[in-house]
Amino acid sequence: MGSLDVGPNKEQMDQNIIACAQIVEKGDPVRFRAIMAVPAQFRPSLFVIFAFNLETARAPWMSQETIIAEMRLQWWYDALEEIATGGAVRRHEVVSPLAKLLTPDSARALQRLVTARRWDIYKDPFASRSEFEAYLEATSSSLLLVAARMLGACEEEVAHNFGYASGLARFFLATPKLYHAGRHPIFDRSENALRAQAQEGLDRLFKARKARKKVSKEAGYAFFGGWQSGAILKTAVRSPEKIMTGGLFRGDGSHSLALMLRRLTGLW
Repeated sequence: MGSLDVGPNKEQMDQNIIACAQIVEKGDPVRFRAIMAVPAQFRPSLFVIFAFNLETARAPWMSQETIIAEMRLQWWYDALEEIATGGAVRRHEVVSPLAKLLTPDSARALQRLVTARRWDIYKDPFASRSEFEAYLEATSSSLLLVAARMLGACEEEVAHNFGYASGLARFFLATPKLYHAGRHPIFDRSENALRAQAQEGLDRLFKARKARKKVSKEAGYAFFGGWQSGAILKTAVRSPEKIMTGGLFRGDGSHSLALMLRRLTGLW
């Protein structure tokens, strides 16, 4: 697909894309840098899907009243239902362009993401390792697959492996703040368990990269957002205590160079 089919209302759609870009720039500057590193014609679609991701990720945190947080997530679920069923879609700076991009199946996949975000509302820990993995699959792997297939051909397993690794890296970065907010994000806090979990993420990252040929060049641009994942997970393997205390990642010139190389080579 690659670029949005804006139809006759181009001016309004352009304004929506700008709004989505601003949401990503403000809420996820790392992802914003990655999107700006891809060819210009692919940026609008990526801004839209990842603005959606930010809006749904923020929804559970915008009120301490659980019923309000549930209603905010339900709003997004219902918007995706409108897209999935092909009916009239509510007008909104993110939903309107999103409706131009999604198939019914991809809208259903994003509904699973919204449902998984309900964990963020409450303070209950994950009941098991498998429950945590299902959360990452819904909120990161499925999101990446939808984003990639908006741009080109992408094998599901590759997106799921890379999405799991990048989602785990981001989750590790957020872990200290989650504990500070009263959440219980880590199922087993022992250093051996944390190291093993980080190593699994790293293994899945390497497995995805070995299968690059199963992802078209165009779809691969959606993977750029995980450009820091390898460095984060390697640090977590070496120093798993930093998952709990912070300090997993310190950006420097070498990491900027890594993004520049991805831009030049198209490799993720």
